Amino acid sequence: MSYYIAPSFINKLSLHITKNFLDIPGVRVPLILGIHGRKGEGKSFQCDLVFERMGIEVTLISGGELESPDAGDPARLIRLRYRETAELIKVRGKMCVLMINDLDAGAGRFDEGTQYTVNTQLVNATLMNIADNPTNVQLPGSYDDNPLHRVPIIVTGNDFSTLYAPLIRDGRMEKFYWEPDRDDKVGIVGGIFSDDGLSERELTQFVDTFIHQSIDFFSAVRSRVYDEQILRFIHDVGVEHVSQRVVNSLEGAPKFPKPNFNLARLIEIGNQMVGEQQRVQNSRLVEEYNRGALRHHANFIPQTVAETPNGSNYVVTPVTPVNTVTPVTTVTTETPVTTTYVYQKALETPATTTYEYQKAPVTSTYLSLEIQEKIRNILSRGYKIGLEHVDERRFRTGSWTSCPIGEINGEWDAISNLQSRLAECRGEYVRLVGIDPKDKRRVIEAIIQRPNGNGDGNG
Repeated sequence: MSYYIAPSFINKLSLHITKNFLDIPGVRVPLILGIHGRKGEGKSFQCDLVFERMGIEVTLISGGELESPDAGDPARLIRLRYRETAELIKVRGKMCVLMINDLDAGAGRFDEGTQYTVNTQLVNATLMNIADNPTNVQLPGSYDDNPLHRVPIIVTGNDFSTLYAPLIRDGRMEKFYWEPDRDDKVGIVGGIFSDDGLSERELTQFVDTFIHQSIDFFSAVRSRVYDEQILRFIHDVGVEHVSQRVVNSLEGAPKFPKPNFNLARLIEIGNQMVGEQQRVQNSRLVEEYNRGALRHHANFIPQTVAETPNGSNYVVTPVTPVNTVTPVTTVTTETPVTTTYVYQKALETPATTTYEYQKAPVTSTYLSLEIQEKIRNILSRGYKIGLEHVDERRFRTGSWTSCPIGEINGEWDAISNLQSRLAECRGEYVRLVGIDPKDKRRVIEAIIQRPNGNGDGNG
């Protein structure tokens, strides 16, 4: 089976590796190449194909190895694997690289629910130190003054905006966003089905039918073509005898003839898989499971802070029955109305609408209509809402910190939570973040508060 390597991919990877093995006077070459993009697009597999083509040996680290119950172990592991790879270059006299798969999964921070540990900090700091001093990488507790050979580092991930900003800055990491275009997809899918007798026209039609699917989708379709034969085999030998027939069988492993890879059958299987994807996205069973927790949202109503004609600020509470839905009543005055949201238990018995006045200060954390529209846009598309803050000093280095905002169960809930957090983060930059829970990537970023108290609503 001959696999396809995208020209842009092999050009970028081979250029980065070669530059790190050259001594170009006066040129500073980033040690790390970060390959990021959507899930399932074959980033790691394309890397393997390039390494095989160039005859490069690879030392692998998984993002799952970047956490440990013992503080400092992941950072030590990175240093140890780097030194081992440098020794391989010296001993074998050939190109070698260090590759870290899914770096953002092990060292990134997606929202306030992701714990930021000592190991996460040390991993980021270690990679930054190696990128700055690639020939002087020491193990804790020992020192070797002999310079090491420079080892290019390749990292893959889905969303590098979740990583520590100083790590991914230019000079330390070169970024490459991998998104195969139509021609790349046709070439890659052609390599997957190269032995299955599909014509170029059929391959092109197959890709165009599912043009928005990732590369692993087409590989999964090919795997499913064999399901009928395998299921027939299970029924023939009997479910209770499958283990004896497959594992350590004297008859050897079962053989299956090549099925018919006709285009109509592939499209039928592909449509079935797309339907399964939609059912996963539409089921949202977690909302049903948490219905009891969400019920409080129906039992609480917002309050409006308005300025009365005599200049005093009062909280105006429309008191409505619990089991009815009425529009929020507002107070119209000649002066602008500043709105905050305070939850108060509604009456449990039907009552006519009345207004209860009590003194309340007017806050300056009002969300503009533009920001409220952004919130509605994030929620309507099924994305999660996050909030980050940073002071003026750290803003210059991009060192944002996640701000816990609790569970968001609707637009009112989001606006109320955000206004509360804005009040707590006065004098700081505050950024609204929209996160795609499916791809684990940020889709929206907007600064909604600045130290002077203003938010421009622009990311």
